[in-house]
Amino acid sequence: MDEQTGSPAANADNNSQRNGDEKPRRGSWTKGRKRKKPMKDSNAPKAPLTGYVRFMNDRREQLRAERPDVPFPEITRMLGNEWSKLPPEEKQRYLDEAERDKERYMRELEKYQKTEAYKHFTRKVQEKQKGKRHRGDVGHQVTNEALHEKDAEGKDRTVFDIPIFTEEFLNHSKAREAELRQLRKTNMEYEERNAALQKHVESMRGAVERLEGDVMQERGRNGLLHQHLETLRQALSSSFSTIPLPGSGETPSLETIDSYMKKLHSIIVSNPQEHENLINTVREVVNRLDR
Repeated sequence: MDEQTGSPAANADNNSQRNGDEKPRRGSWTKGRKRKKPMKDSNAPKAPLTGYVRFMNDRREQLRAERPDVPFPEITRMLGNEWSKLPPEEKQRYLDEAERDKERYMRELEKYQKTEAYKHFTRKVQEKQKGKRHRGDVGHQVTNEALHEKDAEGKDRTVFDIPIFTEEFLNHSKAREAELRQLRKTNMEYEERNAALQKHVESMRGAVERLEGDVMQERGRNGLLHQHLETLRQALSSSFSTIPLPGSGETPSLETIDSYMKKLHSIIVSNPQEHENLINTVREVVNRLDR
């Protein structure tokens, strides 16, 4: 009885810690106390491995053989960076294996929960939890029983977290896995869209470069044609400077050669019989230009 009750000083310390008088340490563990591991069921099916853990197992020994001087924490960090840069199709292979292993685990777990071994293990866990609550309640006042029982349940949850054989854990795990699958699917869709857009951008850049080349060629041709036109205007204005238009007596200049040639053509076409001499003169001038 003395061992369960303890000294008054010890009880006072425990009460002050439960009532929040002393700030709990990080992780809610008192210095010097060892974290108690949850009870392990040796008959339970093997827990599934995530895609990241599978990748780590595949690459860890190979990396340690390549870099034997690198400490274990550094190797873990290097593998984490390597996993984050892994191509999507390579990473998806590990995720698919993890998904198949998860489905295997759920099937085996469902079968195991119907066995007597699982029921026996569940009773042992419940008995241990009840024993902890009973020891935590001994020696405390009746008015604080509800608070102390709540603390004991909180400690049990800290020790055991969410037991892996409860419906709560299974539902939580299913929800997280569904979210991860949806996120992976969305990420793959975004990556495919990004790749298609990148190809489209590259195609547009190629088209723009080709158009710029065509524009430069056309500009060069236009420049040559403009030079040829100016040369032709100078030759025509010089050659027809001695041939006045019938009726107006207009002679061409470099600025008026275009309108002069239009008027000359209109006069000849309108009445070619009347202007046979003019036609012969124009032919002689054109023949000289061809030479």
